[in-house]
Amino acid sequence: MDTKDEQYHFRCIDLAYNGLGHTAPNPLVGAVIFYKGKIIGEGYHSRFGGAHAEVNAINQIKNESILKNATLLVNLEPCSHFGKTPPCSSLIIEKKIKKVIIGDIDPFPKVSGRGVKMLQQANVEVAIGLRKADSRFINRRFFTFHEKKRPYIILKWAESYDGYLDKIRTSNEPPQWITNTYAKILVHKWRTQEQAILVGTNTVMMDNPQLTARYYYGKNPIRLILDRNNRLERNLNVFDQKAPTVIFSQKNNNQFLDHVQYVQIPFEDMPAEVMDYCFRNNIQSVIIEGGSKVLTSFITRNLWDEARVFKGDKVFEHGIAAPKIDCRPQYTLRLGNAMLAYYFNDEWSSIANIDYI
Repeated sequence: MDTKDEQYHFRCIDLAYNGLGHTAPNPLVGAVIFYKGKIIGEGYHSRFGGAHAEVNAINQIKNESILKNATLLVNLEPCSHFGKTPPCSSLIIEKKIKKVIIGDIDPFPKVSGRGVKMLQQANVEVAIGLRKADSRFINRRFFTFHEKKRPYIILKWAESYDGYLDKIRTSNEPPQWITNTYAKILVHKWRTQEQAILVGTNTVMMDNPQLTARYYYGKNPIRLILDRNNRLERNLNVFDQKAPTVIFSQKNNNQFLDHVQYVQIPFEDMPAEVMDYCFRNNIQSVIIEGGSKVLTSFITRNLWDEARVFKGDKVFEHGIAAPKIDCRPQYTLRLGNAMLAYYFNDEWSSIANIDYI
């Protein structure tokens, strides 16, 4: 591939990243159209149900006659089916674009190679695999969901300098703040980027969290709450109407609230049961902010893709031990009085790119 093509691809990925938190369950897609060494149109998929990247890029071009000699670069295979919008492959053929460069094949079964086939049958030149690793990494939620039949799982916690999540305390005592305001804002930003957030009974009872993104602009995630024995009272914040809420319990619960769904599951393999629920309900990513027990239950089953761990400067000396991950972080950065470490599991550890986290 030409070095210029790679530069266009970086622009394509940067455009796609603008849709993070707004396009799910659709993927992040950017598109760049270039002609005679110059970008003449670009766009990205900005929201679920809205126009796709290819459409937005084509719509920027006033003189469509030059498209027959132009090249379209897109980080993910153009769609080939009617969903919320018409298929982009058909539009590309209609506009007589002569060449399409694709980062990676779309894993969604209704597309998965069909878009490429449509283009090739219409005599469009197709090249596949330009900076494939970046194309996969930016859509790691989408690829994980369709390839592993479960959501992309992000673990998040903050621990003291000596490795504790919290001191031993009663529910009347406030939690010990480990990090700082900057970290809080960042965490709320992360919540807007994922479809759901998961915590356990003890976290809800001890901290009474809201689990919303109130310190950052964006939508609140779906709240997934583990309440095995129906111990949670209705006056807790997770029962307010600020976000859709799903309560998982072992026993049937006859309570009903318009914005709360009760789901009965066996807790012998809770992580698998919750992930299966997410897959069936098209939830492609979950950030887990639970306590040590919940986080460890996912780690021991190797059921995680990414972990974001804050380490503060406070020393607790004793308390609730933080979970352990048996690998080194791929990236670390300082955030005020805390260090933030990013860990990636399996495939993602070899292709992680700090620019698209």
